[in-house]
Amino acid sequence: MDKPAVPWQAKFLALSLIWGSSFLFMKVALAALAPIQIAGARILAGAAILLVLLRASGKRLPRGRRVWGHLVICSVFLAVLPFIGFVVGETRVSSALAGIGNATTPISSVLFALVLLPAERLTPRKLSAVGIGFLGVLVIAEPWNVIGRPDPLGFLIVVLSGACYGLGWTYNRRFLGDADLGGLSQPAALLLCGSVLMLPIVLGWWLLQGERFATPWSLAPEAGAAYPIWLSLACLAALGLVGTGLAYMLQYDVVRAAGAVISSTVTYVIPVVSVILGVALLGERLGVAQVVGFVIVLGAAYVVNRRPKATPA
Repeated sequence: MDKPAVPWQAKFLALSLIWGSSFLFMKVALAALAPIQIAGARILAGAAILLVLLRASGKRLPRGRRVWGHLVICSVFLAVLPFIGFVVGETRVSSALAGIGNATTPISSVLFALVLLPAERLTPRKLSAVGIGFLGVLVIAEPWNVIGRPDPLGFLIVVLSGACYGLGWTYNRRFLGDADLGGLSQPAALLLCGSVLMLPIVLGWWLLQGERFATPWSLAPEAGAAYPIWLSLACLAALGLVGTGLAYMLQYDVVRAAGAVISSTVTYVIPVVSVILGVALLGERLGVAQVVGFVIVLGAAYVVNRRPKATPA
C-alpha cells in the first residue's frame, strides 16, 4: 500500500482547527443571515465542493438502495440536525459555549453504542465516566444560578446537537462500516442527502417568514449592524467550503487511517479551539462554573474513549 502524501496526524490537526473555528464562523454569519439559511448554505456548499472533487478524481457515488437508505439517516444526524442545532443554539449562547457542547459527542457515543452495537459493553469505568460527564454538563448549565447562568434552552440545544454526532457516527459504524468505497464517495453522498433534506426545510422556513425575507437567500434586515456584511458572508463561505466540505473529507480520511476511536478524540480539541477563538476574537467570557464543567466533560470524554491496558499473557 502506498504511503499517503499527507499523514493522518496532520489531517487530524487540520480537522481540529477547522471544526473548532466553525463556531466562530457561525456566530459572525448570524449577523447577516438566519440560522436555517446558514445551515442550508453550509450543507449545499459542502456537497457541491465534494461532488466536484469526486468527479475530478474519477470516482463514483455509492450504489444500492440499502446504502443510500442508511446514508439518508446518517445525514440527518451528521449534518441536518447538528448544523441547524448549533447555529440556533448560538443565537442564545456564545460560540465558546457552543463548542463546549460539542465535547459531549464521545460521551453520547457510548450510550448509543449500547443500543446499536451488540458487541459493545458498558464497563464500570465507562459507566462512571458517562455519569461524571453528565455532572460536568450540569455544572456548566448552573441550574442553581438563576441570574448569571447560560441560557438553559440554548445550552440544551447545543448539547443535543453534539449528541446527534454521537448517534450519527455510531449508526454509520453499525450499518455502513462495510460500505465505504474510499475517497470522497461516502462523505459526498452524505452531504448530497443532507442537501436534499434541507431544501424543503429552507423553503418551509421562508414561507413562514412573511415579509421579513423577500427570498430564501435574502439577508436579514439587521445585516451589517454587528459585523460588515462581507465578513459575515466570508464566514459563511468558509463554513460551507472548508468547515463542511473539506472537513468531512478529512474526517473520513482519519477514520480510515487511524480508526473510529482515535478519530473521535478530535472532539477534545474542537472545544478548546472554539473557546480560544471566542475569547480572543469575539470578546466572549466564560464563568468559573463553565470552565470547571468544561474540564470535567473533557476528562470524562477521555476516560470513555481510553483503551484498557492489555493484560499480560
